Amino acid sequence: MSNSAVAKRYALALFQLSKEHQLLDQMETELRVVKDVVTNNPGLTALLQSPKLSKDKKKEIVTEAFSSASPYVVNTLKIMIDRGRAAHLAALADEFIILANEERGVAEADVFTTRPITADESKALSESFASKVGKKALTINNIVDSNLLGGVKLRIGNRIFDGSLRGKLERLERTLLG
Repeated sequence: MSNSAVAKRYALALFQLSKEHQLLDQMETELRVVKDVVTNNPGLTALLQSPKLSKDKKKEIVTEAFSSASPYVVNTLKIMIDRGRAAHLAALADEFIILANEERGVAEADVFTTRPITADESKALSESFASKVGKKALTINNIVDSNLLGGVKLRIGNRIFDGSLRGKLERLERTLLG
């Protein structure tokens, strides 16, 4: 079974639980922390995948590491360890976030700029582009890119809106040469 299919199954089960118990925001926050911890500590993932460590010890590590998380999140992580799916913890978080965003009508957007954007600019971008992708709002992730000469470039899912100066110059060059 593929990596994303495994993660989707666990994420869907956890998502249904979160809706049932009205804990969607809380579980999303907790899973973002899980993803951050797992991504920034590759040694933890290696430890949880190690055949030398017993499953009980691995579950004990997860319980301690995520003691502030809800029992639903911790138990899901333990089940994944029991079934040898520790490699899929970050993917579980990603899939859950996708489901939560779909439920709320929100999309994640990477915004590339030459400088950090303000809260007002972020709100304006969200309002301007959310309707273009059929969503109510956008969650903005600002990425400062020194390669841009100016302007803004947005990536929402697999769509790219390029309003950067470099993009405009490249389009102008193609027009003049073509």
